[in-house]
Amino acid sequence: MRLLSRRPLRPRWRSAALAAAVGAILALVAPTLSTTASAAPPASPTVGSLEPGEAYMGVGLQIEQGLAPEGDAPLDLSRVTPRQSSVPGIDISHWQGSINWTSVRNAGIQFAWMKATEGTSYKDPSFNTNYPAAHGAGVIRGAYHFARPDVSSGATQADYFASNGGAWSADNLTLPGVLDIEANPYGSTCYGLSTSSMRSWIMDFYNTYKARTGRDMVIYTSPSWWNTCTGSWSGMASLSPLWVAHWTTGSPTLPGGFSVWTVWQYTSSGSVSGISGNVDQNWFNGSRDRLLALANNTP
Repeated sequence: MRLLSRRPLRPRWRSAALAAAVGAILALVAPTLSTTASAAPPASPTVGSLEPGEAYMGVGLQIEQGLAPEGDAPLDLSRVTPRQSSVPGIDISHWQGSINWTSVRNAGIQFAWMKATEGTSYKDPSFNTNYPAAHGAGVIRGAYHFARPDVSSGATQADYFASNGGAWSADNLTLPGVLDIEANPYGSTCYGLSTSSMRSWIMDFYNTYKARTGRDMVIYTSPSWWNTCTGSWSGMASLSPLWVAHWTTGSPTLPGGFSVWTVWQYTSSGSVSGISGNVDQNWFNGSRDRLLALANNTP
């Protein structure tokens, strides 16, 4: 989920004399350059800097918090106290690169949702590798769809998701699909929809996904986005388990209309054996038996 930084190229000097001369000049101006650099403001979030398809779970929350897409403010993870939970999980996309799923499972990670699709035409290039590999390593896996309410109906995107990785299978290790709906990284926060239109779009996605898979989808969202773009809608609380995005310690704030969370994404700056770089980390709100019940669609 991190954009790769570009290492600056080193210039090639054609002569030692030229190198020495330039070095002397730099020595004279270095204090000024240092002062200027330290006074520069931090990078601001760059809505529109990602290409369609490059969005990932949590990018909208980074934008809401005024953070650049490269990361979020660090948390003191020792202070994160999930409510009645000892079931850790992650969410990933192609930004994590190659993953050693055996190492991930041995590190204690019990579940992982991974990006499958976005909009109506994008398929995450790492999904077809990660989805079976996680299953083979004993990680309870699931797929998520990054919503684009500005490009098609909810039904169209639910069909696309279900046909390209989002379908559910009763194999004891597959979780229901997730609708990742958060601040638009490509433009208008609410994708140009009114609160009533957004509610209709979400319900359209839900009804189609359930008709295709027999499962209630999980909703991933942040309190700020949900309250702003759906008007704190309570219409999904009895239909979809909530995956709340709130990077904090203690316990998460819930979106309006919900009274309980099922999954909590508490940071995007964590690290896990088997994965290079940062990865989002989550808690399931319950025991492993309850997580398996969600996977198996049992009471």
